[in-house]
Amino acid sequence: MTMNIHADDGTLSMAEVTPKKAVRESQTALMWRRFKRHKLALVSLWVVIAFYLIAIFAEFLAPTDPSAYNPRYTYAPPQGINFVAVQEDGSWTFGPYVYGYKTEIDPVALRRTFVIDETERLPITLFAESKPYLLAGFIPMSTKLFGVSVPRAPLYVLGADRLGRDLLSRLIHGTRISLSIGLAGVTMSLFFGIIIGGFAGYYGGWFDSAVMRVVEFIRSMPTIPLWLGLAAAMPKDWTALQTYFAITIILSLIGWTELARVVRGRFLSLRTEDFVTAAQLDGASDWRIITRHMVPSFTSHIIAAATLAIPGMILAETALSFLGLGLQAPIVSWGTLLQDAQNIRTLATAPWLLTPGICVVIIILAMNFFGDGLRDAADPHGR
Repeated sequence: MTMNIHADDGTLSMAEVTPKKAVRESQTALMWRRFKRHKLALVSLWVVIAFYLIAIFAEFLAPTDPSAYNPRYTYAPPQGINFVAVQEDGSWTFGPYVYGYKTEIDPVALRRTFVIDETERLPITLFAESKPYLLAGFIPMSTKLFGVSVPRAPLYVLGADRLGRDLLSRLIHGTRISLSIGLAGVTMSLFFGIIIGGFAGYYGGWFDSAVMRVVEFIRSMPTIPLWLGLAAAMPKDWTALQTYFAITIILSLIGWTELARVVRGRFLSLRTEDFVTAAQLDGASDWRIITRHMVPSFTSHIIAAATLAIPGMILAETALSFLGLGLQAPIVSWGTLLQDAQNIRTLATAPWLLTPGICVVIIILAMNFFGDGLRDAADPHGR
């Protein structure tokens, strides 16, 4: 299209005007653009990413071996990391360091207690040398993110437990177990929920009725007693790895019911749509119609549902392990770490043992906010 405009005499003539091209965005781009408007969900996304990066690089980030113990420092308080030190001559020095410990005798309880010794400074070095280990189970390394430069000096940034083990190192390694069991459980729940709920909604009839009765039966049972009964049925002679997979399967067998109901409802509404009828008339098999046409039509909803299901899996594992019927030592998870916080007397003298509970609260809130934002972004009817 062309048009010329002469302002002097008011005459019009043609000049070239380039029309704007229509911009097309994919469904993923549209979801991401809407998701970024949800500021709290965006922050929660970075929190979740940070936790999973900690889980992946646990061996590198943990300053010590999570199973290494030192009976000289049982229930040692957190040292904390300082960055500015004032010298005797009044000058300032900059650099990370921690204070050492000194022992005192409690005159009331007549027991040994640790206090921070501010006269002893232990410098912290980045990329400190350590014993050889395997990062993520297969990469040989001999460097930690940080450590004290003084040999055999104590380093308990978040304190120590009843055996003198570093709580920070155990918390980092426990992040891997607690978060991975959530992912594994949700993956299996997605598989069972989509397959069973999809076929129930697509075929209907007696199969749909049978599946719904099973779902209603499982959901009618009290959750915690059901977890306790299934977990207690596991053989006591199983290894820690076998127990880990058994807990994952148990959580998956319980968690698929909610997703199956959602998928069934979607399939009941989609099976009468024109694109499904067209695929049937074209001779497509039922499996192809379900997997290639119906499931992709609400993939965004499935992703949001899975994101909201992961916190439930993490809480379930933490509750079982806290009660002593889930994961057991030597496996380190947030639930097993919280077992040390069951004693009121212990909490009175070592409140830092509740730190794993704080991590559970943070990751659960972050995943819930992230799931809410993802659900709103995936809703095609939202604004």
